[in-house]
Amino acid sequence: MTPDDIVVTGLGLVTPAGLGTDATWRGVLAGVSTAATDPLLAGLPVDISCRVPDFDAVALLGRRLEVRLDRVSKLALLAAREAVADAGLADGSWDAERVAVVVGVGTASFERYETEFARLAAGRPHLISPLAIVRSVPSMVAAEISLDLRARGPSLAVSTACASSTTALGVARDLLRGGACDIAVAGGAEANRTRVPAACFAQMRALSRHCHDPAAASRPFDRDRDGFVLGEGAGLLVLERAADARARRAPVRARLAGYGASCDAHHVAVPEPEGHGAAGALRTALRDAGLSPQDIDHVNAHGTATRENDPAEARALRAVFPRVPPTTSLKGVLGHALGAAGAIEAACTVLTLQHGLIPPTANLDCQDPEIDLDVVRKAPRREPVTAAVSNSFGFGGQNAVVVLTRP
Repeated sequence: MTPDDIVVTGLGLVTPAGLGTDATWRGVLAGVSTAATDPLLAGLPVDISCRVPDFDAVALLGRRLEVRLDRVSKLALLAAREAVADAGLADGSWDAERVAVVVGVGTASFERYETEFARLAAGRPHLISPLAIVRSVPSMVAAEISLDLRARGPSLAVSTACASSTTALGVARDLLRGGACDIAVAGGAEANRTRVPAACFAQMRALSRHCHDPAAASRPFDRDRDGFVLGEGAGLLVLERAADARARRAPVRARLAGYGASCDAHHVAVPEPEGHGAAGALRTALRDAGLSPQDIDHVNAHGTATRENDPAEARALRAVFPRVPPTTSLKGVLGHALGAAGAIEAACTVLTLQHGLIPPTANLDCQDPEIDLDVVRKAPRREPVTAAVSNSFGFGGQNAVVVLTRP
């Protein structure tokens, strides 16, 4: 490891598997879906979701923040606080002007838009909150983290659909490499478990219709998959240059060795069926890391459980890897957290590197024969993983991949 390598020194997770990194890790290792009927979606064609449990914002954040923030920012703050504490920086012992915050979001806060648009449609514009815009624009998630942590370096929002938070990790890596900051709190947050996104995705036929048995709905790589399940959550990672982490004797969890991005330029919503763009991002990330396909021991797949994505991703993997390493998708357990999914999955990939355990893909009962991959299922698999890739793909043909290695 060289002094300029970018390393992960802190993790923070808030997911449907639980509050905190330990709870999330236990949940994904258990391989049991968190999907359930969602009262917020009652009456819609699809009324199931994966939601963060035991989320008492007053107890967790205090009444002032509970009132002022939308749910997406609340999730982000909790994850950011855990990541900073995990990195040994909770005491604020940093040069605040050298701390960046980079957060990926898909669509930010439909929660706020829905509330205010309803007031406008009812002819009551005088009831619209003067803070509605401030609370809902995508950059405010990063801004709220910066405010909470008193981080005064670059504070950025990144939006590349469901690849957003993986893109955020790449952007933060570049800020560190370029000397724009010394510490970056990077990742993503999403809380679009609301009626407009749920109705829209249902109209697109992107959501699973397995509402009679929610726990079996999200089925990545399975022959009988029929769409994803809406999720929510936040994942934040603390990134630093290796020399800086060493100087303050910080524990290093992993190295962010490579990053690659591409665009399919194929369709606004459907992935390019042969996975050419995804394969290009994978190759770029490997080249950036200075690794060959044979060096990779594990793939944390995007694995949405949609008809189109799973086979396209499988083709991309087979195009890059002579032998595709053991692969998993966490969306069978966590659902699809959209713009936050990539960072949550990258954080779990870090944990796989540390513990030598690959979480299973939930609900994979009969693998689609078109998806010729070694998919981990039923139980965690113990493997000596030294290098792994984490894939994220999104609407508009957005592809982003990070390579993570043991330090």
